[in-house]
Amino acid sequence: MTELDLLGPRAHGEPCGRAVLKAVAEDFQVDEVLDIPLEGEGEHLWLWVEKRGLNTEEAARRLARAAGVPLRAISYAGLKDRQALTRQWFSLHLPGKADPDLAAAEGDTLRILKQVRHRRKLQRGAHAANGFTLRLTALEADREALENRLQRIAREGVPNYFGAQRFGHDGNNVADARSFAERGSLPEQRNLRSRLLSAARSYLFNRVLAQRVAAGSWAQALEGDLLAFTDSRSFFPATLAECSDPRLAALDLHPTGPLWGEGEPPASGAPGAIERDVGQAEMALCQWLAAADMAHERRILRLPIPGLAWHYPGPDILQLEFVLPAGCFATVVVRELVDLVPAGQMENPCAY
Repeated sequence: MTELDLLGPRAHGEPCGRAVLKAVAEDFQVDEVLDIPLEGEGEHLWLWVEKRGLNTEEAARRLARAAGVPLRAISYAGLKDRQALTRQWFSLHLPGKADPDLAAAEGDTLRILKQVRHRRKLQRGAHAANGFTLRLTALEADREALENRLQRIAREGVPNYFGAQRFGHDGNNVADARSFAERGSLPEQRNLRSRLLSAARSYLFNRVLAQRVAAGSWAQALEGDLLAFTDSRSFFPATLAECSDPRLAALDLHPTGPLWGEGEPPASGAPGAIERDVGQAEMALCQWLAAADMAHERRILRLPIPGLAWHYPGPDILQLEFVLPAGCFATVVVRELVDLVPAGQMENPCAY
């Protein structure tokens, strides 16, 4: 499956050029934002960990081995990319135990920057946001067009697609989810089951969002929409009055799309018709998600980029800095700017 199949059309026009992202890990930096005051005591040891070229699950296994505890004793808020420089929290459940020596876990790819005791374990999804610092290198782009695009994104946001990395190489997670859905079964392995269910929900959401982008209504509230604030999981129906709420223009309030689960999506009117059409076209996946006892949830269609900042450290380097809510993808911001090309494939000049 292509990126267009997995995501959908761009909202702001064709890319302004092309560039490389992640030529080195430091080009993609992520800092987890966690608004939890740590108490300094308790049976859980929280670790602020810097990782380079190491994914979250691998880091958890290293910490478990070094601490001499089972992997189930390690918790983290979210998964972070392997090919990146990331800083995130982990917690270790150590009831009645002293702080372990974790030196064996450290090395060139992992450093423990801080450790604090707390009474509760770190829950999945507990982080409020992620801060990103991205470097686009080997940049070939029309500078004026790029500046205009950046300013437009800062004003209007971008479609809140799930990024292509959610779907695995060539969309294989979606293909595997379809296979299980057609058989009416679920993977026995918990991690695989979670990954495929998540990929299926994300793919269906992207299909709805793609139709809204194509129709030009992804950032516009329509009667029958369900609206939500940027950092809230609750939603409410849009009547004619709500469609002109000034908080929509301020990028505080947004239309939402479905994260499929049990029951029919509750949107009505034109938005509901789009969601029902996607559901009919992907009936097997929708029924599979419902049978897995997934609850219906909503996700905002528009992703605001508060505090978007940029500068050019070199003539062919663009550095971006921004903060996104947890569960949102930095790559969908970059996608509205330039095409990404693997390192080593930029030798041929292009007409930007």
